[in-house]
Amino acid sequence: MTLYDPLEKAKHVESIVSDNLKRKYYRVARPGRWYGGIATADCCGCNLECVFCWSDKPRENPDRYGRLFNPEQISTEIIQCARKNKYGLVRISGNEPTLVREHLLHILRIISNTELLFILETNGTLFDREFVRELARFENLRVRVSLKGTNPEEFSMLTGAIPETFDRILDNLRLLLEYGVKFNLAVMLSFSPGASITKLKKGVSNISPSILDGLEEEYVILYPHVAQKVKNRGIEPLIAYTPCGVPKKLI
Repeated sequence: MTLYDPLEKAKHVESIVSDNLKRKYYRVARPGRWYGGIATADCCGCNLECVFCWSDKPRENPDRYGRLFNPEQISTEIIQCARKNKYGLVRISGNEPTLVREHLLHILRIISNTELLFILETNGTLFDREFVRELARFENLRVRVSLKGTNPEEFSMLTGAIPETFDRILDNLRLLLEYGVKFNLAVMLSFSPGASITKLKKGVSNISPSILDGLEEEYVILYPHVAQKVKNRGIEPLIAYTPCGVPKKLI
């Protein structure tokens, strides 16, 4: 398997899923149980190719799925969905929200004029100093960085990306801390032995002990298409769950 650079891939995918301030979405304004209730818009396109991705079709074929929406349309839809369902939270999910930066920032500006909290779920690969400085302006923003695995080798195995990306994400956590952006770290641990988890936690603590306080453990959910992809890749999770939340080991 040929490894790719997520930064280069981001440029290519962005050109497919965006047109000026517009971005492609395949599902708009759905209510959801996550975080105790959140209104979600699902975007198309990602710069990672995670083997356990539940939203793989809009990621693998962003040219074939979804349609373009401007920031005002998406903001209106998720605000209305949140208020209808009495949620205090909104988000963009499905693929990678930070892929089309100006589109996202425009949405954040609109949401900042409401009572709602925006949860930015991201793989953390596309942050830079300028972007993080912009994010720091928003008081109603919480960033959730999802790290794929506990070390560069696991990251590369699970995403197909160059392993150096793992350390780039950790450096981006330092940027978030530097600018005072509120965030927590989530880590995919389904494929990680205990020793690797312990080593990661020590490394993260060296960045800041506060990151450990909000560390979220993620485990793969074996939707049928996810289970098949994982099996095809010959990767066996140590811990996984069925869509109903039942612990299960892939055979």
